Amino acid sequence: MKVKPGKFLFLMAMAMAGPSVTWAQKKSSTAAGDKRPLNVLFLISDDMRAELNIYGSQMAQTPNLDQLARQGVRFERGYCQYPLCGPSRASILTGRRPTTSGLYGNREWFGATFPDWVSLPKYFRQHGYVTLRTGKVFHGGIDDTEAWDQGGEKRLWSNPINTSAPSYVSPEEYWAKFDQSIPKTTPGAEANPYSDRWQAVEGDSAKTLGDTKVANRAIEYIKESKKTGKPFFIACGFSKPHSPLVAPKDFFDLYPVDKIILPPDFASLPAVPVGFPGGAIRTRNADLFVNRSASPEEARAMIRAYLACVSYVDWNVGRVLAELDRQGLRENTIIVFWADHGYQLGEKGKWSKAGSLWEQGARVPFFILDPRAKGNGKSSPRVVELLDIYPTLADLCGLPKQEGLDGVSLAPLLDDPYKPWDRPAYTIWNEHGKGITGVCVRTERWRYAEFFGIGAGTFLTDPINDPYELVNMVNDPKYKDVVSQLHGLASAYVAGKTELSKPATK
Repeated sequence: MKVKPGKFLFLMAMAMAGPSVTWAQKKSSTAAGDKRPLNVLFLISDDMRAELNIYGSQMAQTPNLDQLARQGVRFERGYCQYPLCGPSRASILTGRRPTTSGLYGNREWFGATFPDWVSLPKYFRQHGYVTLRTGKVFHGGIDDTEAWDQGGEKRLWSNPINTSAPSYVSPEEYWAKFDQSIPKTTPGAEANPYSDRWQAVEGDSAKTLGDTKVANRAIEYIKESKKTGKPFFIACGFSKPHSPLVAPKDFFDLYPVDKIILPPDFASLPAVPVGFPGGAIRTRNADLFVNRSASPEEARAMIRAYLACVSYVDWNVGRVLAELDRQGLRENTIIVFWADHGYQLGEKGKWSKAGSLWEQGARVPFFILDPRAKGNGKSSPRVVELLDIYPTLADLCGLPKQEGLDGVSLAPLLDDPYKPWDRPAYTIWNEHGKGITGVCVRTERWRYAEFFGIGAGTFLTDPINDPYELVNMVNDPKYKDVVSQLHGLASAYVAGKTELSKPATK
C-alpha cells in the first residue's frame, strides 16, 4: 500500500523526523533532583477504536501515534466505561463510574447533580497549573467552563442527571423506539446526509478543517507556555474519526479501496450472531448506515474514510509533539493519549459505538509517556480502565490525593508493566433511560456480558482464540465456574440499577 505522499504527508515527515529522534536518543527523563512541576499534554481522539498499526491493525498507517506508544507504556487492554461520548468523558474527567454518577446520556451535566465534584482539569487548575483547552474535551455543549484558564466555552446543556428508579420497558415501548430500524432504502439510495457523508478535502480547504485548527491552537499554547515557564495542563481534543468522515485527500490516498479488508463477521444489517442474546446488538445503527443496508462496496469505502480520519488525527498529533520537542519541553511533560470509546466498522452489521459491549466498542488505544517511568518502551497486558486516568495523573504530578474517585493510579504499571493487576474492566449500556440494559466484564482471559429487559441473556467469549466473538460459550459445562465467577462480578457491579424484566408490583 505504498502511495507517494502529498503535501500533508511530506510536512508530517519533515516535522517529525528530527526532534523525536533527538528526544528518543536522550532517553533520560527529568534530571535527578529536578523539582519543576511536570506538565501534562492530554491528547484525545473521538470515536477511535484500537485501530492503530501498533495495536495490530493490518491497514492503519499511524506512525506518530505508534512512535509515541513505543516511547511510553502502551496498555494493550484499555477499556472505556460507557460506549458513548458524553458519559464516557464524564466518567474519565470526574474519576467516577457511570454506575456511581448515574450519567448515561449526552445532555446531562455532572455538576448540576454533584456540584462538589471537581473535574480533572479543574483539579489541576486549583493546584497551580495553567489549564488550556482546544477542541472537544467534555462532550459538545457540556464544557466545564470554569476549569480552564484559556479555551473554555459557555456550557449550553446543564441538565441534571436522571435519578429515577429503574423501571420496566414494555414490548410496545421498545418497538415504538425502533419502528424506523427496518431499512426503507436500498444500497445506493440517498442516505442520511450527515452520518453517511465522507469527503476527501484538497488544497486550502484542508487547512480550515476543525482538527487542523485544534492542533494549531495546541501548538500556540505550547509556545506561550515556554515563554511563561508555568506548569501547564493542555487538553487537545480531536473530533475525528467521528462522523462525518472528512479528512485531507492525502490521507484517503493512503488506502486504496480495493485493499480494504472487511471483517469476517461483516453483515449488511445489524445481526445478532446465532447463540447470542438479542440485547447484544441494537436493531438500528446510530452513526453510519442508519436505516439502510451496507453493501460490501459501500462498506469498504466507509472503512477507508474512517482510516483516513485516523491517519489525519495521527498527523495532527505529530504536529503537536513536534512543537513540544522544538520548545524543549518533552523531557518535563507527561503525555497521555486516549480515545473516549471504541467503534464497530461492520462487525455483526454494526456501524457505531452506541450500545456496543463487544470488544471493538469497548477497547480503546491508550498510552502514557512519563519521562521518568522505568517501563517506558514496553507494553502492558494488564486490563485497565479509562477511569484510572484521573488518579494516575494526580499521582504522577504529586498532587494531593483526591477523595472519592473510583479509579486507581496506574503509576505502578508505568514502572513495571507486567506487575500483577487483578482488576477487571466494566463497560455498561442504558438503552432506554430506565435502567442499565447491559454490562460487560473484561478480564485478561475472558469477556462476559449480561443483558436485561427485552433481549435479556448472557454471553461468554474467548478473546484469545475467538477474537471476533463468534461463539457463545456461556452454556458449555466446561466453563461453569468461569461463568459463575463473572456473573458474580457483573451482578455486583449493576445491582439495583438494571432495567426491570417485568412491571413493578405495587
